[in-house]
Amino acid sequence: MKTKSLLVSFLFISLFLSVSQLQAQTGKVLRHVVMFKFKDTATPANIKTVEDAFAQLPKKITTIKSYEWGINSSPEGLNQGLTHCFILAFTSDKDRNDYLVHPAHKEFGKILGPFLDKVTVVDFWVK
Repeated sequence: MKTKSLLVSFLFISLFLSVSQLQAQTGKVLRHVVMFKFKDTATPANIKTVEDAFAQLPKKITTIKSYEWGINSSPEGLNQGLTHCFILAFTSDKDRNDYLVHPAHKEFGKILGPFLDKVTVVDFWVK
């Protein structure tokens, strides 16, 4: 358990540093937040396939400057069935727009589609 806590702490620190470095280099960060609710018929294996496919996008799309994700753990019960949250960072609207039409993103959509019940997307510029 201690090892897992250390790994999580390391990941958060690494993400903070990479985003901080991105802000220092470019002066701005565009966050692209994507939240999924999977169909009740989606199996754990189906969901793992989607998680793995999403995780491959930063390796295929160079405009993605950082990537993180996790599963909802809020005790508030306000997630409206959304269970998975993915956060990507870009340095411009153009980079985000190029990501949206990139063939690898389109291919990911084909993998996700059969298992997706609901999606919410919010983009914002970090202040």
